[in-house]
Parts: sequence; C-alpha cells; structure tokens
Amino acid sequence: MRTPALARSKPRFGPPISIEEEVKTGAIAYWQGEYCQSRADQNGVSLLDYIHAIFGLLRQKQAQTALTIGCAGGSLATMLSRVGCDVVAIDVNPQAFILARRYFGLPAQVECRVADGFEYLLATRRKFDAIVVDAFHGGRIASELLSDAFFAQAAKRLRAGGVIFTNVHVANDSDSMPERVASCMSAASPNVRILDRHGIKYRNATVTAGAVRGLKRPALLMPPAIEAAKLAKALAAMQFLTCRVLK
Repeated sequence: MRTPALARSKPRFGPPISIEEEVKTGAIAYWQGEYCQSRADQNGVSLLDYIHAIFGLLRQKQAQTALTIGCAGGSLATMLSRVGCDVVAIDVNPQAFILARRYFGLPAQVECRVADGFEYLLATRRKFDAIVVDAFHGGRIASELLSDAFFAQAAKRLRAGGVIFTNVHVANDSDSMPERVASCMSAASPNVRILDRHGIKYRNATVTAGAVRGLKRPALLMPPAIEAAKLAKALAAMQFLTCRVLK
C-alpha cells in the first residue's frame, strides 16, 4: 500500500511524479506513475541494489568525472559526489532536480542540466571517465537512448580507459533485453559485459562497455542506514555473465 505523498509533480514528459516517505522504514521513494524510480534512506543513500552495483564498479575504476543520464532522486549522483567525483546530471524534467535536492539530498556541487541525453552528448565537448544511462519512460528505456548512434557518440565523450553503464529492466531469466542493449552498446566498444543475478523476476541488470575487462563483482561500499544486509546479499548474488551480443 502506497503512503501519503510528500510532494507531487506533473512533468512535461511521462506520468505524474509522487515523492513518498515510507511509514515503516522512513525510506524516501520517487514514484513516476506505477514505477519506483528512486528509493533512498534519509541521508540520500540509495536502497536499490543496481545503484550500489554501479557505484561499486565506478569506485573500482576510480572515476573522477561522471555523466549520469536520467536523474529521478539522483541517488547515484549524490553518492558519487560524496566520494569526490565530479558529476553532471542530465534529465529532460527540470522538476526532477528540484525534488532530488529537496527530498534526496542531491548536493549543490552536482551540476544539473535540463536536456535530452543524446542531444547533450552531441553538443558538449566535455569528456568523462564514466557515463551512466538510467533513463526510462514508464518501465522502458527511452528509445532514443537505445541506438548504435547514441552509444557511438557516448564513446566519443569518454576519456581513455572510460566506461559506459546502462541500467536495464529484466522481466525474468528468458528476457533478452540485456543482450539487446549489449548489442547497441557494442557500437561504443567491442568489450561489453552484463552484470545480473538470475532467478529474480522484475529485476535490474547492468550492461557495461568500454574498459570493463578487469571489473569484479561489486561490494557494498556505502551502506545505507537501513536495509544494508539485504543490499549486501543482493550484490553477492550478482555475477558477470557471458555476453551474447544480438545482431
């Protein structure tokens, strides 16, 4: 059962947004329509396993600069900023940044840009150690971010040794979405890997491309105030899978 909303917003793109505080746990959740886009403790640390997975992988890469495409509550940007990473956050919805700062503790030093992710990549000359794609329309990745052209352009905006991460919704073990995304990401790099955990319905997987060969299964590096054991268990169950790039 959903809790009463702390705030509501009707963005230009997508369903209405609702910010809710869970009565039992104190967690803050960012809902857009029927989809929970962010969930964090009162300190802004994510309670979503895939966010901690990407954070752990970025720490392995010692990323000093990162571009995140898709904000919602901005938990990953918050966590990266707290360990000294310079973050640029992109979202088509300006309300996302207002809500992220007010309810999720998004730091002032995170640079927020209202823009389409692909258009930003085409316009900027900046380069990053990492690019994270986590932008959804409802339950699906924004279609304009799933193309060879998008990932080829993303690769141009990476520094030497850089990496790209894409968050993917997976319905079940037979869902080929991670492989389809990996196929698109192969336009950025021949080195593509999928971090996933089988046996869980309606989960998130992370597809990685670029300098990713040395990456190991991530650990919980920034435990939240609640549900830390649950997150640690989820991360321990993840593994890099043999990637079948679909053509």
